[in-house]
Amino acid sequence: MFTTVLVANRGEIARRILRTARSAGLSTVAVYSSADARMPFVDEADAAVELPGNTPGETYLRTELIVEAALRAGADAVHPGYGFLSENAGFAQAVIDAGLTWIGPPVDAISSMGSKIEAKKLMAAAGVPVLAELTPAEVSADDLPVLVKASAGGGGRGMRVVSHLEDLAAEIDAASAEALSAFGDGTVFCERYLAAGRHIEVQIMADQHGTIWAVGERECSIQRRHQKVVEEAPSPLVERIPSMRASLFDAARKAAAAIGYVGAGTVEFLADEQGNFYFLEMNTRLQVEHPVTEETTGLDLVELQFAVAAGEQLQPDPPPTVGHAIEVRLYAEDPLNDWQPQTGVLHRFEVPPGVRVDSGVEDGAEVTPYYDAMLAKVIAAGPDRTTVARQLAAVLRRAGIHGIGTNRDLLVWILRHPAFLAGDTDTAFFDKHGVGAEVGDSVVRASALAAALADAAGRHAPVRVPSGWRNLASQPQRKSYRVGEVVHEIAYRMTRDGLVADGNVRLVESAPERVVLQVDGVRRVFDVAAYDGLVCVDSSLGSVSLAPVERFTDPARQVAAGSLVAPMPGTVIRIGVEIGDTVTQGQPLLWLEAMKMEHTIAAPVDGVVGELKVEAGQQVEVGAVLAVVGEDA
Repeated sequence: MFTTVLVANRGEIARRILRTARSAGLSTVAVYSSADARMPFVDEADAAVELPGNTPGETYLRTELIVEAALRAGADAVHPGYGFLSENAGFAQAVIDAGLTWIGPPVDAISSMGSKIEAKKLMAAAGVPVLAELTPAEVSADDLPVLVKASAGGGGRGMRVVSHLEDLAAEIDAASAEALSAFGDGTVFCERYLAAGRHIEVQIMADQHGTIWAVGERECSIQRRHQKVVEEAPSPLVERIPSMRASLFDAARKAAAAIGYVGAGTVEFLADEQGNFYFLEMNTRLQVEHPVTEETTGLDLVELQFAVAAGEQLQPDPPPTVGHAIEVRLYAEDPLNDWQPQTGVLHRFEVPPGVRVDSGVEDGAEVTPYYDAMLAKVIAAGPDRTTVARQLAAVLRRAGIHGIGTNRDLLVWILRHPAFLAGDTDTAFFDKHGVGAEVGDSVVRASALAAALADAAGRHAPVRVPSGWRNLASQPQRKSYRVGEVVHEIAYRMTRDGLVADGNVRLVESAPERVVLQVDGVRRVFDVAAYDGLVCVDSSLGSVSLAPVERFTDPARQVAAGSLVAPMPGTVIRIGVEIGDTVTQGQPLLWLEAMKMEHTIAAPVDGVVGELKVEAGQQVEVGAVLAVVGEDA
């Protein structure tokens, strides 16, 4: 049995593995990039080794650095987590060659599933249903729509849906370039695209003695950019068609047996509404959504990984699934703005009790552009699906998340949506229902008024006369806040009769961090937190982030009309125009890579490219001017 585990990962999954290792009495070692030096997982390990650099290519994807760190720190086992090198057969072999225990499947099993093209051939031979593979050259109009897919890796990178044949070549090139950047392998293939399919997966656990468990199924159909957003166990589709379950489990066990699998893994299928299903891929690692399986079975899958790696034997059968569990992924992104990733300081991260929170962040954490946008997973479990969805939505609504925009409001909207509650959760969920709605103007203005009154409460005179109070009411107090591109001006007066403001609003009480208003006859409490350049207001109406507007703007901070500015920190990976080119509004001009995703920067207006401020490979900060498009003379 090994005694010291190095976790070759970061963030949430590193903390998750460290937690189980501690409870198992194992010593732990973390590795961390320079950008992650102050992240919680570093301090939670018994020892930690820095990998100099910031990007994954400099740090968490460097096999030789991680193996060297394990040997230097005295580790005798390595757990890869998920992502990064977790499905890299060369890394697994390097760990084994160094005399360390690899907490994962056999190298040959990883290799056989590392190419999705070869994996589908193996599965077909083993009797597992598969979708026919199409080579890009043989795709015809009759095959459309098709999904262009990276042969290596996962997580939605290197994937494109193509509905028009004339777009195929460009999308193949884009998918190949993204796959090469993310996985070091630009090979792509095509398969028929089921626009409204169900993404169903089966958790596998196998030991070294021939026992293979199918530990329940999960549904992960609600996705954005082919990345999962909501996961649950059991699957609503399988609950509706219970005869599917035995067939799914049998196919998953066949898949594992065909490659001599050992350890934790997941066999993923695409299913239709009639219960037909097809092999997608096998993830030869622990899955992000493994907590919903743990919450419905009572298992600790990481503990089982340790046991299997140490040669222990599983019981003949896994425990049954009981109740229901739902997991949501809390991302630092703006769903209403093309899922644009958000970076910066997370001033506050507080989720009320009653749910499981697997988080990589804490108050004060800096979210950088170098890694995935996921901040945490929030998981609720209970006797039935409706109760769990209601509980999880309520907890998310009350969470205090300040400093960075997140998809929290979207998650609450999903969990309360009639289609979700009815179990209609196919992969076209967002195409059918949209991505929620912005917080209403009335809520923003009420929150902005609360922010202004809280600010005034912190400035009152020594005799405790409210700021802005007048014996004879004169001009109103004014304060402006920006939400996105919209500026809200708040005007109010404090008189003998109390607050005078727009709308039917009455001030009940105010303090620097708490304002109570009666809005249209309903008493509402607004919790207010002020930071440098930001005010966060939480209430039962929703959470609103406000940027106080300066009365006088520094001319040096203004940019020329037609300027394209970087919406997030990132790396310029391609430039599609040259100075002097005529462009149209919405035309892609250049591409940024941030948080492991590719983002298109388009022309804001029709015109001519007058300036290009960047070049391919250049790192840029948020707000940096990338190019300027002027009017066509």
